[in-house]
Amino acid sequence: MSAALKNPVPNPSPELTARATGLRRHALNLAQCSNAERRQALLAMAESLNKQRELILAANQADLELAAKNELASALEARLKLDEAKLDGAIAGVRQLAQLADPLGCRQMHRELDSGLILERISVPLGVVGVIFEARPDAVIQIAALAIRSGNGAILKGGSEASGSCIAIMQALQAGLENSMVHPDVLTLLTSREESLSLLKLDGLVDLIIPRGSNELVRFIQDNTRIPVLGHADGICHLYIDKNIDLDEAVAITLDSKIQYPAACNALETLLVHKDVAAAFLAAAVPALTAAGVELRGDSEAQLHGVLLAAEEMDWCTEYLDLILAIKVVTDLESAINHIQRYGSRHTDAICSSDLDAAEQFLAKVDSAGVYHNCSTRFADGFRYGFGAEVGISTQTMPPRGPVGLEGLVTYRYRLRGTGQVVKTYSSGAASFSHKDLPL
Repeated sequence: MSAALKNPVPNPSPELTARATGLRRHALNLAQCSNAERRQALLAMAESLNKQRELILAANQADLELAAKNELASALEARLKLDEAKLDGAIAGVRQLAQLADPLGCRQMHRELDSGLILERISVPLGVVGVIFEARPDAVIQIAALAIRSGNGAILKGGSEASGSCIAIMQALQAGLENSMVHPDVLTLLTSREESLSLLKLDGLVDLIIPRGSNELVRFIQDNTRIPVLGHADGICHLYIDKNIDLDEAVAITLDSKIQYPAACNALETLLVHKDVAAAFLAAAVPALTAAGVELRGDSEAQLHGVLLAAEEMDWCTEYLDLILAIKVVTDLESAINHIQRYGSRHTDAICSSDLDAAEQFLAKVDSAGVYHNCSTRFADGFRYGFGAEVGISTQTMPPRGPVGLEGLVTYRYRLRGTGQVVKTYSSGAASFSHKDLPL
């Protein structure tokens, strides 16, 4: 465990408490901004990011050079890297968010309790969200944009390895907000370990904490705060190769799921192969994976088909976040599903199959946030789902689940309008409820 996580959680400093109090006040004002004003704020943020791209990329390069000196783990270094393409994608995500439907003020319920007594349920912001994440400086962009679009304030803390990048990005975002109706201080960046730990004690000022990082980080936060926590621990994603497949398609999906970006939580970690197709599939997949630099670890059956290293029990429950893949040959669909139920993390699991009945069984029985048929696990992403961005991926069964976009940052409020009604009239039987649903 890192030194930061061993420390007891300190009380917030007066400065942090004052900053959080001010941010909450700005968040209340943001919640009153119109849809057009919040949209314009996002477009101003995107424009500012684009104008300051050279400063942002230079700060990231400095972070990468320091990470290399400190021998940062390869998975974290991959997440830390912010190049032109990643920055362009993040900016596009901000602009996409601006065009999405307003998540606020949506009437979810409209009911007449009695004549002149009308109940509504209306979507409203959560208030203030605190997000703690490791590496990935582009997360600052995604989270800030989602927060503004959904009318929430945001307190962000990135890993120390990304500090320069995060500061440069936050400065660009706040500069953009200067050209909008949204106060720049509705966003703030924490820069020290003590501040990130103290964040956990800001109950009453922070409404939700979202950790994006290791299992250790998530568990520590869950154990040390009274603020609700939304997050996932591991991303142990599976791909099951059924006995009836298009061989070329199955190999392509396997390669994309594993090597397209192995440091992502939606990358493939365990490959399950039906015994009837193991010889043909692995004859094609093993050379392709090996050529891509993937280290393969297999059970005894997989080793008979070209996998050189033996898999151990820990391999089935390990999130590698690297070019390592565990391979197991299974007897049938049920065996694959049982393996996923035992070792999976309920993140994203997929099946390759030409048998629609088998695919439907898999989709119905695998209880993960994302369950796919004939496509890469890497599609588990808020931008790819059309959410514009995501604050994280939730593997809990309660909503929100999977990539968490705008809908995960809003709650609702009941509004009841009457004409002088009192409960005594109904409890005495002098009046009765109609409970008539009205048009939304």
